[in-house]
Amino acid sequence: MALAHQTGKFEVGDKVLATSAVFGEEIWPAAGYGQTMYCIRQRVGPLYMKMEKRFGKWDGAAELSEKEIIRAERNSGVISNRVREIQLQNYQRKMEQKMQREEDLRMGLRLYKDGKYEEALEKFESVLGSKPEINESSIASYNVACCYSKLDRIQAGISALEDALKAGYEDFKRIRTDPDLENLRKTEEFNVLLNKYDESFINENAINAIKSLFGFNKK
Repeated sequence: MALAHQTGKFEVGDKVLATSAVFGEEIWPAAGYGQTMYCIRQRVGPLYMKMEKRFGKWDGAAELSEKEIIRAERNSGVISNRVREIQLQNYQRKMEQKMQREEDLRMGLRLYKDGKYEEALEKFESVLGSKPEINESSIASYNVACCYSKLDRIQAGISALEDALKAGYEDFKRIRTDPDLENLRKTEEFNVLLNKYDESFINENAINAIKSLFGFNKK
């Protein structure tokens, strides 16, 4: 944790004029060191401090970050309306981002269908850039791979396809037959990548090898 003077807001010698009360929204004057430190340590909720700098007054207030507020109140065992407000705002923000990702994905698919691969690519990349859920990431990465394949940007396409597989995309039959990935399938990198992740393919090869070893394939 950074020391107060390292934040640039406080320096050694600055004076505390007032702080938030232990509970509620009252502001208590910093009458003495003991009372002031008690307020700071026992405060439940955001902490407000009115300061006076050594070389003149400073009218700003130092406030804890959202994470610090939530952590402090969880440790105290008391959840204030401020924390509930932060949690609600975070939830709303996440939902708005999710709705935007869904819209970007829909728009990307429409653009892709119209053959506008560069524009579609921007939409799919936008989904990946906004902390998507794992299923969103796998679908968006697969579509990015399709865009790069259509644009004949092979290495970028292989990389995007690997991202999709890492994120859990496992429709291997589609990957091996999708005409949109035709340019990628022409490369040795494609086969190496698919064989690495396609367990059914690996198992089939293993079974065939065992059959061959014991002569089961002989007529």
